[in-house]
This record gives sequence, C-alpha cells and structure tokens, in this order.
Amino acid sequence: MNSDSPSPVHDGAAPPSPCGSKRRFLKELLGVGASASIIPIMPAQAAMGQQPPRRPGMKGKRFGMLIDLRKCIGCQACTVSCSVENLPPIGQFRTTVLQYEIDKDDGSAPAMVSLPRLCNHCENPPCVPVCPVQATFQREDGVVLVDNERCVACGYCVQACPYDARFINHETQTADKCTFCEHRLEAGLLPACVESCVGGARVIGDLLDENSEISRRMAANKDDIKVLKPGMNTSPRVFYIGLPDEFVDGVEGQASVRLVSEL
Repeated sequence: MNSDSPSPVHDGAAPPSPCGSKRRFLKELLGVGASASIIPIMPAQAAMGQQPPRRPGMKGKRFGMLIDLRKCIGCQACTVSCSVENLPPIGQFRTTVLQYEIDKDDGSAPAMVSLPRLCNHCENPPCVPVCPVQATFQREDGVVLVDNERCVACGYCVQACPYDARFINHETQTADKCTFCEHRLEAGLLPACVESCVGGARVIGDLLDENSEISRRMAANKDDIKVLKPGMNTSPRVFYIGLPDEFVDGVEGQASVRLVSEL
C-alpha cells in the first residue's frame, strides 16, 4: 500500500486478529461453510500410507532416542531444561516424566515407574499427512517439525498422534511438540533433555551409524528394547530399555499418576 492509499475503515471495530485470519483461511481452504463446527479428521491408519516427500535435514543421518528406565529417577530435570530451552507456555510441556503405579498381585506396595514421554519422531508419522497446509513435516534425518508460519491450529495433527505428544501452544496458537532440539543438533550439541539428565537415562544419536553410542547401547540391550504402541505401525524412533509390558500398549493421556489398571 502506498502513502496515498486510504486507510482501511473498520467502523470502530477492532482489526481482525491473526488467529481469526487463520481460521477463515482454513475454512476457505477446506471449503466448509461458516456454520460448520466439526471437520472429520482423516483416519491416521490411512494417512500413514500417504506420507509426503521428506524435506532436507542433516544428510545421511537418522536420529533416534534411547531411554533407559533403569536409570531414570523421575527428577524432571529434562522437563525443566526443555522448558528453559524452548520456552513453551507455563503449564504446557514438550517432554515430561509421568509417574505411574503398578499394582502387585500379592497385595504389597505398588511399584513406581517413571516414564519419560515425548514426540516419537516416527518413521511413519501419522501427524504429517493429515495436516491440510503441510505445516507439519518430516526431514530426511527423521526429525518431525512444525512450520509455525503455515500452521492454522486446526488440531488435526494433535488428534492423529497416538502418543499424546502434541498440543496447541496457548501463546503462538500453533501446534507444538518436542523437536529433538534440532537447532542444537545442527550446532553439534545435545538436546536440552539429554544434556541435563542426571542419571544418563537419555541417549540420542544416529541410528544409521553402527558405531554411535545409541546403536551400541541398543545392540547390547537388543532383547530389552521396546517402543510404545507398536501395533499402531508408526515405527517410533524413541526406544525404551526396561519398559514394563503393562505400558507397551496401555499408556494414554497426560495424567501425572495413575494405576496401570485404570489406563
């Protein structure tokens, strides 16, 4: 607009908010009427077979994370350091450690389990193909990211994630989640959660390099490696050592303490 152009007139009304503009854009994109309140989500199982091409990343690498529950003490240092590094809104977290109790058959005190949770950066991420504006994408090195300039906060990716690892950021009004601290990886640094883990429970590295620390640890503990919800066929790239069988298919939600029998 040049200097001679008249200023827009709003008849005293406040200018449209960016959030409102995003909503209007999404409605126009999907061709729904203004009266529509619910848009059916594309089934995640169908979407995984329609993965779009990956975008450039760190060439020749495939990042994954290994979490040794035998070393996790539930201190939440990873949660705090992640929040300091990535600055999500208060009360929202990209990673956390949930505390669970497992009831014992003999009636004795339940066993306590500290379970770190984060985005699994799946090989077949169901969150990617459901995004109507291609804001959620996967790089060639496996890292799944969100383009905040494109995201319209429709929540499709949040619904599609079987690991409850995504949320709509209250401040940015865009999808948010763990990124493996890709900005730190590219600078040759460890993710904040890995660097701050006092028990050394978290390891990240290149799964394609058989000499990397993560590859060596996984080879040494190959009979004890498990992932969450293997039946979803997402091929998670966050692996666990010492994960109780009760959690493999049964962990849901973001609650802090639950009995496994209630999950």
